[in-house]
Amino acid sequence: MSASSAFSDEKGGSASEPEYGHDPASGGIFSSDYKRHDDLKEMLDSNKDSLKLEAMKRIVAMIARGKNTSDLFPAVVKNVACKNIEVKKLVYVYLVRYAEEQQDLALLSISTFQRGLKDPNQLIRASALRVLSSIRVTIIVPIMMLAIKEAASDMSPYVRKTAAHAIPKLHSLDPEQKDQLIEVIEKLLADKTTLVAGSVVMAFEEVCPDRIDLIHKNYRKLCNLLIDVEEWGQVVIINMLTRYARTQFLNPNVNESLLEDSSEKAFYASDDEEDEDKKTEAAALAKRKPYVMDPDHRLLLRNTKPLLQSRNAAVVMAVAQLYFHLAPKAEVGIIAKALVRLMRSHSEVQYVVLQNVATMTIKRRGMFEPYLKSFYIRSTDPTQIKILKLEVLTNLANETNISTILREFQTYIKSMDKDFVAASIQAIGRCATNIGEVRDTCLNGLVQLLSNRDELVVAESVVVIKKLLQMQPEQHSDIIKHMAKLIDNIQVPMARASILWLIGEYCEHVPKIAPDVLRKMAKTFTNEEDIVKLQIINLAAKLYLTNSKQTKLLTQYVLNLAKYDQNYDIRDRARFIRQLIVPTDKSGALSKYAKKLFLALKPAPVLESPFKDRDHFQLGSLSHLLNAKAGGYQELPDWPESAPDPSVRNVEIPDWSKCTSRKDRKEKKVDKPFYSDSEGESGPTESADSESDSGSGSESASASDESGSGSESEESGEETESEDEEEDEEKEKKRKKHLDKTKAKKPAEESAESEQSSGTEDRKRGRKAVKNQKSASESESESESSESEDESEEESEEESESDTDIRKKKTPVSKQPPKQSKKESKKEKQEMSLLDLDDFEPAPTSAPVTPVNFLSSSLVSDLEGLSLTDTILAPTTIAPSGLIKLYELLHRITGEGLAVEYCFSRQPFSPDPNMVAVQIQFTNNTNSETKNLHIKEPRLQSGMRIREFAEIEVLAAGESVTVVMGIDFCDSTQAANFQLCTHTRKFFASIQPPVGELMTPVFLTENDFKKEQGKLMGMNEISEKLTLGEKCVNEHVIVERVTATANLSRVPCGSDKECRFAGKTVSSGCLVLVTVATKEGGRAQLTVNCEKMVIGTMLVKDIMQALSQ
Repeated sequence: MSASSAFSDEKGGSASEPEYGHDPASGGIFSSDYKRHDDLKEMLDSNKDSLKLEAMKRIVAMIARGKNTSDLFPAVVKNVACKNIEVKKLVYVYLVRYAEEQQDLALLSISTFQRGLKDPNQLIRASALRVLSSIRVTIIVPIMMLAIKEAASDMSPYVRKTAAHAIPKLHSLDPEQKDQLIEVIEKLLADKTTLVAGSVVMAFEEVCPDRIDLIHKNYRKLCNLLIDVEEWGQVVIINMLTRYARTQFLNPNVNESLLEDSSEKAFYASDDEEDEDKKTEAAALAKRKPYVMDPDHRLLLRNTKPLLQSRNAAVVMAVAQLYFHLAPKAEVGIIAKALVRLMRSHSEVQYVVLQNVATMTIKRRGMFEPYLKSFYIRSTDPTQIKILKLEVLTNLANETNISTILREFQTYIKSMDKDFVAASIQAIGRCATNIGEVRDTCLNGLVQLLSNRDELVVAESVVVIKKLLQMQPEQHSDIIKHMAKLIDNIQVPMARASILWLIGEYCEHVPKIAPDVLRKMAKTFTNEEDIVKLQIINLAAKLYLTNSKQTKLLTQYVLNLAKYDQNYDIRDRARFIRQLIVPTDKSGALSKYAKKLFLALKPAPVLESPFKDRDHFQLGSLSHLLNAKAGGYQELPDWPESAPDPSVRNVEIPDWSKCTSRKDRKEKKVDKPFYSDSEGESGPTESADSESDSGSGSESASASDESGSGSESEESGEETESEDEEEDEEKEKKRKKHLDKTKAKKPAEESAESEQSSGTEDRKRGRKAVKNQKSASESESESESSESEDESEEESEEESESDTDIRKKKTPVSKQPPKQSKKESKKEKQEMSLLDLDDFEPAPTSAPVTPVNFLSSSLVSDLEGLSLTDTILAPTTIAPSGLIKLYELLHRITGEGLAVEYCFSRQPFSPDPNMVAVQIQFTNNTNSETKNLHIKEPRLQSGMRIREFAEIEVLAAGESVTVVMGIDFCDSTQAANFQLCTHTRKFFASIQPPVGELMTPVFLTENDFKKEQGKLMGMNEISEKLTLGEKCVNEHVIVERVTATANLSRVPCGSDKECRFAGKTVSSGCLVLVTVATKEGGRAQLTVNCEKMVIGTMLVKDIMQALSQ
């Protein structure tokens, strides 16, 4: 067969790589165009799929190398109906490339493409649609429209993605189809797969970027999917969400200056005793509503932040521009480090990044000041990168770092790159104008450069000196004289013109030198460049007006030379000036004002950055790069004056379980508190400044509100409508009370109030459980539910009171029937969560109650370790429960008789809820008393804090004492080091927390758990398989071991093969979700979802170790 001979000929032809698909004689004298690709045509016509596949591979390879294979179109298009999938794929690749050029031939195969749309293979369906949308003929628009609509409902996300890609093609072919295409876009925007998200947003941007209403319902979904979308999709979505946020949220920086003013005024107004002033002040403050960040605004900022670590420079740039345009000033700083990292990339990437950094440094200089050295110039940098880095360095210059920057600039002037040297000298000039303190230093430096051998350096220095001298010419007549002497040596026209302009402008400062310079210039007038000639005429005119005795003849000579110059500009200027300065009978009225015209004071030039006005373009866009509006650029909208309705983004979550009408009613109630609670919780300034507070705040508020209603309706359906009303009233009261307290809020109240939002009914049940335990130990029982509810309302109103008050409230209890089934007690314990811990707020010196192991088999065994008497919080009455592990801080031998042990009590530390409470027990094993026990010289990692216990004055021989201290480990397991001191000795001590002790429990319902878990996917999810230990025989043991390892609470779960736990980090409030799914044969799957990946990884390791023992 000819095909095989073609192979052998090519192989034997030369040692180099064969030219695929050419005729065997193509390299010889007998090559003819009509025989080109004959071998490939024969292979495509053969009956063997292997030959067809080989031919198609060669053809696609030729296309990849830029060869024209359009003459093969008829031969290839015949194979579109081939049964072999591999051949079919390659045929479609070819057709996508040439369908637009050979439209008539492609139309003949349109029925085959339509059959391809029904193919069982998703790749063929997608390829057929791709080819169909590449045939740009208006006749087939209805067919394309139908194909796109069908593909948008396809089972395969890959086909739906292709449908999204086809939408802009069809829109550009026939814009009248816009309305139908918008319907398809709306349908695809609701798609939950990450594969489709980026493509459909691209289609949205191309077809209907102004239809913001399509984004409302999908906004939160897009924010949550963002981290898992492919990189180029991320860029498109981030840019679209930036514009969306600018139309839907308020400017987070609008109230900054107002808040500062109001706080100062309020401070002074308190001293002022005049009532009228106070009233006006109050009215003014009332008008200025404190800014509260919308939780959806926060969601966008929080979900884009991890993408700053992306490997794709475009994604990092997109997030950087989003933060620059949308984030509060206090949070924008985080993008600086990511952008500096990009500067290690290719020069093309550096160029774009530096353009954007140069714009940012004008508005937000402080962001990049710590990274000043990253912008120092390397000798290997291309010229355009060097000039941009110079720009950034100049923008970053201030009084503190100017000396370092000027030293750098001095080095740059010695460079061989002439353009760069010129830019460096200009940068020195800009530094001198911006920072008055170094103006003289810069001038002296530039004057020294005038003696440089390099003419370009001298010329550029002259131009810059001219601009600087205009600011204060009286002080610098010496420099003007020095420059006048240089006129003989400098040949660069611009520099010569600058010197002549300076001498003419300040001729009264150099009356002797100026006429002589004019004399020299008159000699060489005919040989000068045009720009220099014009300045010579100007100098002559100025000297004629100020010193006509010496310069009258010279001026006439210069004007006569100019009169016959070749350049018409110079001839015109000479005629005009002659009429103006030499009065004659014919000269007009202007000649009287000649002096005012020529010797008027001229404003000093302002040396500004060329990037000053670029920020009106969206950063990272082509328009910003070019500093001109590019085609298709969409303006960044201005912030709205008042916030649009946030409820448009609420999506009704379908309930998978069959729920009663009562539950439906409660779920609907939840919608409104999502905003009001979270706004109250984040506070006026916290949400703008601290990301973690408001981030966790807004989310947990909504989540826990739903948990309250959801779990209640499932577990207790016996409460009446009146309780619902009470609950609403109580929430309303709390909200009002919370808003009143936002300005001066105690840390303890803060933690208490954040818990309030987790459903009042759950709190009631929690407290009932606490009271049940007490009654079990003290043989007392609980009253009716109405009485206990009244108490819990009282308690929730006065949570910030002391513990003794709380005890008083708990005393009125009546008898309860003694028989109680095991089921009931177990259920109550599960519901209790750690809410009993929230009620107790021990003083910093008293020891906290050790937490009850509320998940053990029976209530009695839980309470064995506790002696609950009236003095519930006295340190001496506490016996550590089996859950708490003791660690040695100081051995009695090392401590010379003083033994110190500590444990993590898992109690909230009331002085500061962001600290971990550490319970420390001192035991004096000596015969003499130990005095003045205290902590000294804490050595902590950055960000960590320590709250010391009050000094123990005396510890008698043989006695023990327990104290509590708080440590903010900043969500890390690094040790807190300090010195433990007595009246005679100092001992080095170190407390290192296990990762599980950096958490505090959070109560979530099953639905909330799933919702939060959905937000923490991708990089935030760590999953490991493990084999359970011999003792982990049932759910009870697994729960016990997980809660012993980490301070988490159990989440209710419908499946008996899954255990779920939830908590949040003490310091930053990031959610930690743990799932243990047991399988047959003692195997299990452990999944941890946490925003902090380091904590997640360490927690997985610890829990695996606990469960596999």
